[in-house]
Amino acid sequence: MSAASLPDRLIALLNALRPAPQPVNARERLRVVLGAGLGILLAGALSHAVMAPSLPWLVAPLGASAVLVFGLPASPLAQPWAVLGGNTVSALVGIACLHLLPWPPLWVAAVAVALAIGAMFALRCLHPPGGAASLLMVLTATHDWHFALAPVALNSALLVLAGMAYNSLTGRRYPHTQVAPVPIVGAQLAPPRFGDAELDAVLARYNQVLDVPRDDLADLLHEAELLSYRKRLAGLRCTDIMSTPVITVEFGTPLAEAWALLQRHGIKALPVVDRVQRIVGIVTRADFMRAAEGEQREGLAGRLQALLRPSPATHSDKPEVVGQIMSRQVRVASADRAIAELVPLFSATGHHHLPIVGEQARLVGILTQSDLVKALSHGP
Repeated sequence: MSAASLPDRLIALLNALRPAPQPVNARERLRVVLGAGLGILLAGALSHAVMAPSLPWLVAPLGASAVLVFGLPASPLAQPWAVLGGNTVSALVGIACLHLLPWPPLWVAAVAVALAIGAMFALRCLHPPGGAASLLMVLTATHDWHFALAPVALNSALLVLAGMAYNSLTGRRYPHTQVAPVPIVGAQLAPPRFGDAELDAVLARYNQVLDVPRDDLADLLHEAELLSYRKRLAGLRCTDIMSTPVITVEFGTPLAEAWALLQRHGIKALPVVDRVQRIVGIVTRADFMRAAEGEQREGLAGRLQALLRPSPATHSDKPEVVGQIMSRQVRVASADRAIAELVPLFSATGHHHLPIVGEQARLVGILTQSDLVKALSHGP
């Protein structure tokens, strides 16, 4: 393949430099603008009220902090400790460099910013405006250690308090603490594409500072994956993915025979039908386990064997046939029902199998979680 021409390379460079659109609506932009303005107003007014007239009541890096606190409240770089610690520690580093380094201002400025970044990394308070705070100390030749507390720390603390109040009132979580991810309804039906361990491994390999909190990143990826699954299910009907033919039993089928069918075919449930294939109940492995609890035997295996063994007498106190232990309340779905409508049923109510009925309510198939997983994995 020949190398790209110079014009093509220039076009590619220009495309790479083009800013990406911001995926936020006008309402969110207005929220950020008003919040930043109110935050600076509050921090400046209160600082001016308590500080000595000879001291500046606002520092320039606070403007950059306001962008993060109100515009990116979920960012790890905008959290309260990042703002307060990052600005204050960086200011202290800048002042220390002025005291300790007898070099030209340019060199002192470069070293101060570099050391401030290192200190923020070490103290887990990385905050981009902190670099500006350190540089400000050098450029203004600020030697007074108290300057790092007032106005820098005071400004930062007031801005954080304003951010807590404003973001909470406008529906944004701040501080954005890292919490365990909440499972998304329906996501457990999908094949486990990745978990916490895989995400951590990828982040470690990426090895760069992300401006998105880990929990939000995981939620976004899972939601995107779930939307992809739902798109794959669009247009699918029960008849497209259900399992057929269905292994069934009748009301009078002996328990031993029904249990043998479950074991032989490796299934968890057997629809119970009448002579014209209409559903009258369903019997599951759980139904057998519950019925076996009443048997006076040691161990589950012994109780199950006692349940399955036919009684020699004409009358028995224990269940003998499927109809005596089956569940009579059975949820069914029609063959032309959309699969997407049934995802919440499987994910939220614990259903593992759903009988599918056709004309005259007769059994035509059964839909299982395995059928759904297969559809989600491979699509129509």
